[in-house]
Amino acid sequence: MNLIQTTLIHKVLQPKKKSSGKSPTLILLHGRGANEDDLLGLAEYLDERLLLISARAPFAFQYGGGFTWYEIEEVGKPEPKMFAESYSKLSQFFDDVKGAYPVDPARVIFCGFSMGTMMSYSIALTKPEAIVGVIANSGYVPEDTELQFQWDKVKGKPFLVSHGLYDPVIPVAFGRRAKELLNNAHASVTYREYEMGHQISEESLNDMMQWLTKHI
Repeated sequence: MNLIQTTLIHKVLQPKKKSSGKSPTLILLHGRGANEDDLLGLAEYLDERLLLISARAPFAFQYGGGFTWYEIEEVGKPEPKMFAESYSKLSQFFDDVKGAYPVDPARVIFCGFSMGTMMSYSIALTKPEAIVGVIANSGYVPEDTELQFQWDKVKGKPFLVSHGLYDPVIPVAFGRRAKELLNNAHASVTYREYEMGHQISEESLNDMMQWLTKHI
């Protein structure tokens, strides 16, 4: 498959089980200091019907390599200018890939880790009609930004929110806050806490696999 020129560098993995039509699609967004290859390591464990699209954050991470979506003023608070630029690029990227690849627009799920979870929430809560749901690993809802969330359109939308009890980077309280916000909006929330730190564990991956198969 030839990759399109768009706002974000990315990789695409075709479904292992191909159909004649368009495919359910998982858009993967990595955390700070990683790249578009990071979450593609999950591919061998995921539903074989999925088209996987993994995007690279637009800014080089100057402390240790890799890439980042924004700098952090404090935990839970993105640097506004970088965050706004990343959101704009991700939003355009989302529109572009839906038109260029065999994406079933009725079956798109975002999956993020850490900072990628924040970006996944950003798209899901500003464009809830454009996605099936979100897998939110070790992240938070970016409340302290200028985005206008459409909470009234989140009702019934499925979210899998996973967080480590011992997360030293983004404390579990942020996961619990995301659960509270989504429940208040009457989303369909599956919330899980795990005996882990800032990571995806075997247990959380197994829950992710089951949730994905159910919702595509």
